[in-house]
Amino acid sequence: MVNRVEIGIIGGSGLYSLLDDAEEVDVETPYGPPSDKIALGRIGDRSVAFVPRHGRGHVHPPHRIPYRANLWALRSLGVRQVLAPNAVGSLRPELGPGTLVVPDQLVDRTSGRVQTYYDTGCAVHVSFADPYCPLGRATAVAKAVEAGWDTVDGGTLVVIEGPRFSTRAESKWFSAAGWSIVGMTGHPEAVLARELALCYTALSLVTDHDAGVEAGEGVTHEEVLAFFAANVERMRTLVGSVAEALPVERDCACGSALDGVKLPFDLP
Repeated sequence: MVNRVEIGIIGGSGLYSLLDDAEEVDVETPYGPPSDKIALGRIGDRSVAFVPRHGRGHVHPPHRIPYRANLWALRSLGVRQVLAPNAVGSLRPELGPGTLVVPDQLVDRTSGRVQTYYDTGCAVHVSFADPYCPLGRATAVAKAVEAGWDTVDGGTLVVIEGPRFSTRAESKWFSAAGWSIVGMTGHPEAVLARELALCYTALSLVTDHDAGVEAGEGVTHEEVLAFFAANVERMRTLVGSVAEALPVERDCACGSALDGVKLPFDLP
């Protein structure tokens, strides 16, 4: 099964019980070890690999997550489709806590993160106009609506460096730009997935309104974790249903992202 895993999930530790009879494996990559051991198991008839994004005990802050190792490890296991549940803040008053946003656009406001595999050997340019897999997005939206989630189809996720939260001025700036939600981990995950010709779909759970959206003291880390923990069972069920419903054969542009491109090394 190690060489034939279909679907990768990158998320919080509360999602471990997604997998039946999970087996944990160590995976070596040219970019060091992934965030933690990778759990292999099944959701229905689909083989799945789970990566705890921050590692056990939330030891990797967002700017120190080994993003390249995580995505490379998944591809080396056979994964070609990735689901990425994450917690986000809302930049719009109408997107309250508990809303599930399936974004279709991304804005990078990080700094200093390595965001490519192709930094030596030769220049490799991949299309990133549409960062997320259209088939994955459509599947996620359909399953969320079916399950009764307050679901938003589309929107822009702005990714900040962290680990601090935004100032009120930054938050108001993001909102004025028309962006929908803010998080700390969606980049470079999405672009690295594209560089490996993987399908990547984000499932963003709104845990709070960002600092500039409404009055108050601003969100705390404890509040975000508490809200996500209170909804983890529901999110676990949703991620499982989306994983089962993903197409077995990919019919999207993600898999051909590197067609005709000369690479400086072979992909796993």
